[in-house]
Amino acid sequence: MATCHMFHTLLIPILILSLQHANCGNIVKYLPGFEGPLPFLLETGYVGVGENDDVQTFYYFIESENNPREDPLMLWLTGGPGCSAFSGLVFEIGPLEFQYDEYNGGLPTLVYRPYSWTKASSIVFVDMPVNSGFSYATTEFASRRSDWLSVNQTYQFFRKWLMDHPAFLTNKVYIGGDSYCGLLIPTITHEISKGIEQGLQPWINLQGYLMGNPKVDQKEENYKIQFAHGMGLISDELYQITSDLKQGNILEPSCAPDSQKPLESSRRISLTEIYPWKFNDTHLRLQPRVCRDDIYPLSEYWANNDTVRDALKVRKGTKEIWQRCTRDVPYKKDIPSSIPYILNLGKKGYRSLIYSGDHDMNITFVSTKAWIRSLNYSIVDDWRPWYTNGQVAGYTRTYSNAMTFATVKAAGHTAPEYKPQECLHMYTNWISERPV
Repeated sequence: MATCHMFHTLLIPILILSLQHANCGNIVKYLPGFEGPLPFLLETGYVGVGENDDVQTFYYFIESENNPREDPLMLWLTGGPGCSAFSGLVFEIGPLEFQYDEYNGGLPTLVYRPYSWTKASSIVFVDMPVNSGFSYATTEFASRRSDWLSVNQTYQFFRKWLMDHPAFLTNKVYIGGDSYCGLLIPTITHEISKGIEQGLQPWINLQGYLMGNPKVDQKEENYKIQFAHGMGLISDELYQITSDLKQGNILEPSCAPDSQKPLESSRRISLTEIYPWKFNDTHLRLQPRVCRDDIYPLSEYWANNDTVRDALKVRKGTKEIWQRCTRDVPYKKDIPSSIPYILNLGKKGYRSLIYSGDHDMNITFVSTKAWIRSLNYSIVDDWRPWYTNGQVAGYTRTYSNAMTFATVKAAGHTAPEYKPQECLHMYTNWISERPV
């Protein structure tokens, strides 16, 4: 069933001629692997962007479980570059998660996650750049991937999506993402703000942006040694970091990366063939979970199932193999730093939330504090603990130019994955314009 949401009657502004409407999405009421009807509104669909709509961008839209008429709307990109938005949805901030311990070799089981950020906002999860997730190109030329192409295509996607969902034209809008998207999120937000100033339609009620453990500069690796030394991982004399630590969270076991072997020939291929080191050959059951990454392959097995693709309304023949992250596809990194855009957005008064899992050694809170310090913002609310259920959940500082920085205690690279309850508390307060 195709639909566009209309909570209230709105007059749609006249678009510039070059902006055509996208097709309305499809409401998904049931998902294979999830028992019963979904307890939230899920819509999936495609929006054509680029020249002649030669990039077909796939999205998952989940309405706020609170008050979709008034709650903010967030556009979310997952890092990588090249990781599917579904990874952010099911492993970080969405209302679904895989049940690992009971997996027996069939279709993975999905369960409801109570600490979803859709408790406080509606979220559009978008597969960007092209060929991430279920997004695809109709020509070889359109398959090119780069930072600036991602920025421009995401902006075009969002404008078209809003035009096909006029009920959300007045909702407050935030742009969010994590990891590598720290280079993209401020840049996309800056492009939207420019469009607003130029009078481009539809008018977007942009309020700000948020980034988790964000990479904002291509040279951010330099702070790993300082972080490792401060955590007591290396001595005063040792100036190289051992590879035996898990970079995403130094407290957890170091394991081989997920998806080392992409699905090879058929969507019906056995999981024992794809991930032989994770299974007991006799009973075709997952071995006890040792590493956080062990659960990631379930997303690939689930998304490459034909009944799942039918339920999500994925166009047949457009994506032979779905991968959680397409790291093997060329990508041009042509935005060296997003700090100039962060500074510009601060001058314009847009709100921002920067949060860091404090045990992440991929993109350390040390480097994040350093670039925030380089902005020379005055401090409005100095360093203090913030709490969840009466316990310290991290530390926060608020700056002028409407920027909030928060650490998440004992969390790793994608903080909501490690500390979902605490991160929902942080997000709900901030998005509601209350102190973290």
